[in-house]
Amino acid sequence: MKYSIIVAVYNRLDEVKELLDSAEAMDFPRESFEIFFVDDGSQDGFKEFIESYQSESGIQTRAVYQKNQGPGAARNNGMANATSDYFIFVDSDCMFPPDYLSELDKRVSDYDACGGPDTDHPSFSPLLKAISYSMTSFIGTGGTRGGGEKVGKFYPRSFNMCVSRKVYETIGGMNKLRHGQDMDFSARIVEAGFKTGLVKDAFVYHKRRTSLAKFYRQIFNWGVARINLGRLHPSLSKPIHFLPAMVVLGIVFIALMSIIFPQFAVLIWSVLGIGFGAVCLFAFLESGGKNRSIKIGFLSIFTLNIQVFAYGFGLIKALWQTKVLGKDEAEGFVRNYYSKKKLESR
Repeated sequence: MKYSIIVAVYNRLDEVKELLDSAEAMDFPRESFEIFFVDDGSQDGFKEFIESYQSESGIQTRAVYQKNQGPGAARNNGMANATSDYFIFVDSDCMFPPDYLSELDKRVSDYDACGGPDTDHPSFSPLLKAISYSMTSFIGTGGTRGGGEKVGKFYPRSFNMCVSRKVYETIGGMNKLRHGQDMDFSARIVEAGFKTGLVKDAFVYHKRRTSLAKFYRQIFNWGVARINLGRLHPSLSKPIHFLPAMVVLGIVFIALMSIIFPQFAVLIWSVLGIGFGAVCLFAFLESGGKNRSIKIGFLSIFTLNIQVFAYGFGLIKALWQTKVLGKDEAEGFVRNYYSKKKLESR
């Protein structure tokens, strides 16, 4: 067994079915990989489904079960129980193109740990395509999501990450961070001297969040995670990561200035409006043109703004918790990371 595709699952049965449907079409020898699910306390019938699943193409599937502990613990459980040479992590809301493993296999021996980008599938809804644009475009993430070759260290992320057994046996698994376990894991891999790299043709279709509210909570947590990660690994804190917080604080500052100097209020807000409008117009044209859809272009304006402000608010909250309140670890939304019982005990 060369590859174990480890998928942490928590009440995502519909997504699991889509993931398996896409895996059935992969053009890779069935004896060389398995799909290894780690169920994190699901209550949606996943266990019954996977234990009765029969692959049409001979894909090997198996599953282990644990009480709800979060995705990091689930992935560690998978690595501890897998016997393959490489561990591949994908999220349960991902789907594979047919040549995913073939493309990864061409480059995997070049690195100790690697990963690929994520993108949208033609079948995705307009909202999901707009979210995908925000998450993968340069204007949305500054090119930090691994969409192309770039200078510097590459940090694989758990929506599409591959690590060798040697890495796991050397540094161990993911830690207990509430948010950002995968980036911490990647940083520890880099700090241990292992070679990492991007395999840009080994991409996955990534559904991400299916509503704007869920998308907001996810991005908010990423802002929180950035502060926690920066405290553990200073190399993960770069000026570009703080731009969303600067945007939020900048708007607050401008609002105060317009109150203090009302004679300049029209000018101040006019300049801000022009800048804001230019960014929105750019997102509309770029996303709408890429997707050939006016609707997706308009939706991308909303998703881009949600992304910027959610990340900014998450950063600000995390800085408040760690710098002012003195907490060792900032905390964002924890729903779906811990069981109800654990949440009530906090």
